[in-house]
Amino acid sequence: MYKKIFSIFAFLLIGFMGFALAAQVDGQGNGSEVQASDAVNQQTQEQNRIQVQDGTHVGEGGQMFNVQTQANNRIKLEVGGVSAECGCEMKQEKVENETKLYVELSNGQNAEIKVMPNVASEKALEKLKLKVCSEEEGCQIELKEVGSGEEAQLAYELKTQRQSRVFGLFRAQMQVQVQVDAENGEVIKTNKPWWAFLASEPAE
Repeated sequence: MYKKIFSIFAFLLIGFMGFALAAQVDGQGNGSEVQASDAVNQQTQEQNRIQVQDGTHVGEGGQMFNVQTQANNRIKLEVGGVSAECGCEMKQEKVENETKLYVELSNGQNAEIKVMPNVASEKALEKLKLKVCSEEEGCQIELKEVGSGEEAQLAYELKTQRQSRVFGLFRAQMQVQVQVDAENGEVIKTNKPWWAFLASEPAE
């Protein structure tokens, strides 16, 4: 009697373990298939990307932007009168009626330019408490790679001179810069001279 019960129990246990193992293998197989599919889709997308073309393009949400090749193969990206130059290899990809822009970073990753120069400039000026970025006053916006290795990312860097007063008495020009992430629009870093804490910066 005991042998019969033990045999049934052993049979059920082996059957259950076999079923569990089969389900696990099947789950791993599906995961591998999904990863392979994602890799193929990414490779197909990259193959569809070509060197960015000069002219006016339609971006996400119907926003118009202009691309012009400058001297030394620099690319000028302009939206709404605000422009930024990039000394990079920029590519474009057509997705239905929209054009997406990409820049390959030194770590091999492709960064998509989701934030346009006008939005990045607005974010940077807000951080610096400035109203305008004027080239006549030395304000410049550049699209560039910042960071290194796995930390590398594509960002707009706005540089300008600010009038300040050291100890509230002496006038001094302060070189300031702000970096804004080109993919999500977040402010990455703000740089000011070491003596900035001694100076007051009037709001403009």
